[in-house]
Amino acid sequence: MVPVITALLLFAKDNTLIYLAGILFLLASFTDFLDGYLARKNNWITNFGKFMDPLADKLLICSILICLTAMGRVPAWAVIVIAAREFAISGFRLVAVEKGVVIAAGNLGKRKTNAQTLWVAFLLFPFEWKYWQLTADILMWLAVVLTVWSFVDYLAKNRSVLKD
Repeated sequence: MVPVITALLLFAKDNTLIYLAGILFLLASFTDFLDGYLARKNNWITNFGKFMDPLADKLLICSILICLTAMGRVPAWAVIVIAAREFAISGFRLVAVEKGVVIAAGNLGKRKTNAQTLWVAFLLFPFEWKYWQLTADILMWLAVVLTVWSFVDYLAKNRSVLKD
């Protein structure tokens, strides 16, 4: 759904297409959650899924945040922090795979993804509400702090991958 959602955002002249992008984003997020739940419940976990699921999450979140930055709804610095973490972790995972190690997302990484998803969902439904901007700012800071914290935690827990 990434191409459809980003196209809707890039061509949005009013909130109608943004709301539609928001609905599609929520649908994509729900199917991602359902996929993970069913995989864990039925022991359908694969190395492919461990690698591709986080990558798909990153692509969805980062593309939408880039579009929202272009629309002036998100500060670029926050998107840079989030995208930099995602690229660094993806590179780290590639190094791990080269060494025969597949690293699944940890709990802190899942919380980070949930915070980013909540923030993005909130941004895609720009209601006229007195505390909308304050809430958006709080969610942004929560997402950014969890992004940095999960990055440091991920590297610390998996530092053995970097040893030769």
